[in-house]
Order: sequence, then structure tokens, then C-alpha cells
Amino acid sequence: MSAHAILQSGAAGAVVLLWLLLTVAYLAVVVWIYSDAERHSSHPAFLWAIVVFLAPLLGIVLYFILGRDRV
Repeated sequence: MSAHAILQSGAAGAVVLLWLLLTVAYLAVVVWIYSDAERHSSHPAFLWAIVVFLAPLLGIVLYFILGRDRV
């Protein structure tokens, strides 16, 4: 195996690991939004989880602006 092939396989492994970590973090945010919306929102928590799942950045911003009830 050449040095070039070894470097490419290492980079691919790092990309897969990064993708895996980001996917786990993304799903953790969706679960956190769902559980937070159950406690702090008068809107359905399931709908907020779907919004955040389909449009992550916009969904999180909208949830913090519109989704949480003022205490």
C-alpha cells in the first residue's frame, strides 16, 4: 500500500467519524428540543421536534423566539 493510499484512508476515516459525531449531536438537539418543548411550550412538542429535524438552524432559532412560553 502506498503512502498516498494510507493518507486517503485516514482522511476518509476522520470524515466518517466527524459525520457520525455531528449526526449524534444533531439528533441529541432534536430530542432536547422535544423534551424542552414538553415542559416549556404550549405548542405541541412533536411539531417542534419535526421543525428542528427538517430545518435545524432555522428551527432552533424559531423555537427559542416563538416556541418557549414566557415565564
